[in-house]
Amino acid sequence: MSEPAGSAPLLEIDALSVRRGHEALLEDVTLRVRRGSIHVVMGANGAGKSTLLSAVLGQIPFEGRIAMNWAGPGTIGYVPQTFAVDPTLPVTVADFLALTRQRLPVCFGVTRAARAAIAGLLARVALPGLEGRPLAVLSGGELRRVLLAHALDPEPELLILDEPSAGLDDAAIVILNDILLALKRGGRTTVLMVTHDLEQVRGAVDEVTVLERRTVRA
Repeated sequence: MSEPAGSAPLLEIDALSVRRGHEALLEDVTLRVRRGSIHVVMGANGAGKSTLLSAVLGQIPFEGRIAMNWAGPGTIGYVPQTFAVDPTLPVTVADFLALTRQRLPVCFGVTRAARAAIAGLLARVALPGLEGRPLAVLSGGELRRVLLAHALDPEPELLILDEPSAGLDDAAIVILNDILLALKRGGRTTVLMVTHDLEQVRGAVDEVTVLERRTVRA
């Protein structure tokens, strides 16, 4: 996939460094993510992959430059590698997905309009009928797909995925690839993804970068 002539990459990273005390977690990293592409970052454990995503999300201090060349208002969707659910909270899948869909607090119920939208989101990640299931009893793969549904609502300009295939069975990995391919066809969402297993998503990926803390190889 190529960008229109003269257009800038959606995401530009220049001379990015992140330190924890005297330890360099990332040093002098430069990266370009083309608009509308699916860009994978790979590397060994400790290579700084999740640190890179945290810097892009603005969650940690860094040195260098990170620029988003938004085509519109600019929105980011994010699926973290881990997500802790308090088993004592009676939060259902519908409650969780309704948090950004209605002004009424979910403790008073989920509106009809939100329920209709949530049904569509769950169908998109192949989890129909899961609205009433408590988050705390979902399998790891189900929870990851619910988080993906949340990240796609509304469909973001940049979608950041940290090990999205972790905990997914073969059928769910096929669904993940279908979602990625649909995003690519839509042309509105750029994906920056960290994964340890390129083979699971190879069919949808445009570009791969290998990160080794201090160097980036395309």
